[in-house]
Parts: sequence; C-alpha cells; structure tokens
Amino acid sequence: MSPVLLAVAVPLAFALAAFAMRSERARPWMVPAAGVCQVPVAAWLLAGRERFAPADGSWTGLDPLGALLLGYLCVLFGCCAFYAPPYLRLRSERPNRVFCSMLLVLFAMMNFFAVSQHVGLMWVTIETTTLSTAPLLYFNRNRRSIEATWKYLLIGSVGVALALLGSFFLGYAALHAGLGSSLVIGDLVANASSLSRPWLHSAFVLLLIGYGTKMGLAPMHTWKPDAYGEAPGLVGALLAGGFTSCAFVGLLRFYSICVAAGDGAFARELLLAFGLLSMAVGGVFMVRQRDFKRMLAYSSVEQMGILVLGTAVGGVGLFGALLHMLGNGFAKGVLFLSAANIHRHFGSKSTDEVRGALRILPASATLFLLGFFAVTGAPPFALFLSEFTILRAAVSEQRFAVAGAFLGLLLLVFIGMGATVLTLVQGEPLAGRERPAARPERVQKLVPIVALLALVLLLGVWVPQPLEAALWSAARFVEGIR
Repeated sequence: MSPVLLAVAVPLAFALAAFAMRSERARPWMVPAAGVCQVPVAAWLLAGRERFAPADGSWTGLDPLGALLLGYLCVLFGCCAFYAPPYLRLRSERPNRVFCSMLLVLFAMMNFFAVSQHVGLMWVTIETTTLSTAPLLYFNRNRRSIEATWKYLLIGSVGVALALLGSFFLGYAALHAGLGSSLVIGDLVANASSLSRPWLHSAFVLLLIGYGTKMGLAPMHTWKPDAYGEAPGLVGALLAGGFTSCAFVGLLRFYSICVAAGDGAFARELLLAFGLLSMAVGGVFMVRQRDFKRMLAYSSVEQMGILVLGTAVGGVGLFGALLHMLGNGFAKGVLFLSAANIHRHFGSKSTDEVRGALRILPASATLFLLGFFAVTGAPPFALFLSEFTILRAAVSEQRFAVAGAFLGLLLLVFIGMGATVLTLVQGEPLAGRERPAARPERVQKLVPIVALLALVLLLGVWVPQPLEAALWSAARFVEGIR
C-alpha cells in the first residue's frame, strides 16, 4: 500500500469501528478521535512530501496542490469533529450509527481525493464523497430533508456524468495525438502540448461544468440552498469548507493541463465568466433573504465565484484564491456551527421568528456576527487579505473592469447578507423569547467555533512561513512554474 493511503485508511478504520460500536452515547466520540489520530499521519506525510511525490504513472501521490488540501482538510475536520458529540447528545432521539460512520467516510474520501493523481480515480472519489454525504443530509428525516437529499443527488449525478464525459474527452485528446491512454495528471501535463486542442477544449468545458456543479458555481448551484438549508450545521460546515474545496482543487488540476498546453487564456476566460456570474447570483439572492441557512448557501456560491475569479486573474491572484479557500472554509465553519446553535434554540431558520439572538444566545450570536464579518472580507480576517490580493492582482494586470465588478459585487454581498444577519442578532426578540436560554450555552459546542474563528483571524494578521511557502508552491505548480 502506498504510504499516502494512510490518510485514507485511518478515518476508514474509525468509520468501521463506529459502525460496529453498540453504544449510541460513546459512538460520537469516534469522530473527534479520528480527527486527532489523523494529525500525526498528515504531519508525517507533509513533512516527507518530497518522498511521497507522485512517481511516473502512479495513481496516487502528494503534489504541492494535494499536500495543501490534505493539511487543510485535517485542520478543518479536526476542529469541526469536536462539535459532533455535544450535538448528537442533544439529538439522542435519533440513531447516530449511520451519521457517525458516513461522516468519517466523507473525511476519508476527501483525503483520497487529495492524494489522487489519476483522472478516473478523482472522478470515483468525488462521486463517493457525494454518495456518503446523502445520508448525512437526510439525518432529520422529514419531508424537506428528503427533498433536499434527492435534489442534491439528482443534480450531482448530472454534474458527475458530465465530468465523466469530460474525462473521456480528455483521454481521447491524448489518444488522438498518439500519446496512449494514460489519464495520470503528471503524464497529461508533461505531454499537454501534443494533446488535440478541440478535444482538450471540449474536455475542459465539460469538466468545468461537472466539477463546477460539485463546487456550486452558478448556474449549477441549485442544489445548494436546499442541501445547506436542511443539513445539520456540522455537515454544512464540511460541505461548504471541505467538499467544495476538493472540487475546486480538481478543477485546478484540469486548468493546469490547459496552461501546460498553451491554452491558459481559453480556460481563464471561462473561469472569469463563471466567477463573476456566481458572485452576482450569490449576491442577488442574499438580498432580503429570510432563511439564514439558505443565506449561507448563497454565500458559498459567491465564495466559489471568488475562487475561480482569482484563478482566472492568475499569478498573485491564484495565490490569493488558494488562501481564500482556506479562509472561506474556516469562516464557513464558524457560521454553520453557530447558526446550528441558534437554529436549535429557536426551532426556526427564518428571521421572521429569530430575532434578538444577542440577548438570548449571546455567545453563539456574537460568533455568528463575527463569522459574517470574516466571510464578507472585513479586516483583520483572512478573507480581507485574500480578496485584497486578488484585487491587487487584477489591477496590476490592468483588468480594471474586472477589479471594478469584483468590488461592486463584494459590496452587494456585504449589504445583502448584512441586512439578514443584523436582523437576526440585533432585532427585537419576539414575545415569549425575550429571556436568555434556560441553560447556559454548552461550552463543548462553542469551543470548535472559537477555534475556527481564531484560525481565520490568525491567517488575516499572519500567514506562517511554511504555509505561505506551501501556497506559493501550489500556485506555481498549477501554472507550470517548476
């Protein structure tokens, strides 16, 4: 077994153990236990990344892009995992065997995607990730959750079918040029200049739509509002921060093939169009949005647009996009977990019924408010630094129209999202809900949120040198600068 597959084997082993465990009360602790045990495994793999770099023809390995994703997933899951035991203790009326097991399978498959170096293996892992998420979305077992789950699966199936077709086109681009049938990313990049251009262009369009559906880029985003709106907060955090980041990294791998083939301009124009459209759609649908969990879904659509827009700008902009991926994931964790606390107390997701949360749930509401400032790019949070980096790159490239549109859409998002958030946290509580909760807010449900907020704040004021080096290494790797 390749050493990098240890990153997959550890959470899978915990998933099997969780499924076999009989105690409903002890089983949720397998989730944070897996997160803790994954830390030394990820640290060992990242410390020896050069030894675990993909060999010629290897289907797995750690390249700079995969190493960045693997480390990020370990931190994100490690923080979110500690939310599972207190949450499931409150949901003791529901069996948690499937929930805990599938949560760990989801983590394993995201790690598998990070180390995958073959187009077919990437497709299999991203689809397995999708399937493992479906039971998590259906956890509440009501009419709305089953509708959200089916919509998620149906739209995701269309996307994955297009991604599979794009993978076939990519393989045929190599066959058409007499390069054999290898679909290993390294081989495709090395021989990119010989690939058939019409087939390569068609492949990239299909892969952009397919993996863009998994990211939730507009107009392929229609599964997100229902899925995020009905998913438990922990699942929403991992979807918005982990699953979509995997899809984005997959898209970057295909983009790197286009860059190596000399067709970077073609790919960048497509990415720019989808980026601006996603930001616009997310911003428009956040205006006057009453359901605060659906609001977070449209925020995710907007953030995915920023990621591909930064990629389209290139250079420093790609560095900013990768930093934005990290900051967005941590900020979404803050928002989804604190939103889950608020939703659990009020029993509603609508600002028609949820108001004055600062008076009733001061800790969760404060964290939700800070998460809003973080995700909308307010200083000193990480997303301010990443968005400023992308803006600076656009201006330095003299793409002033793009820079202006970027700023205008960021303002639209801030205003639209801010109206909902401020109504929720500062509005007048409804009759009968003026008093604080009967019990103080559980510390166990606040610590993971504080940890995620600390990370997004830290990356806004100081990017550690090893992380900065890893971000630059990944950006240069994507753009073919070795």
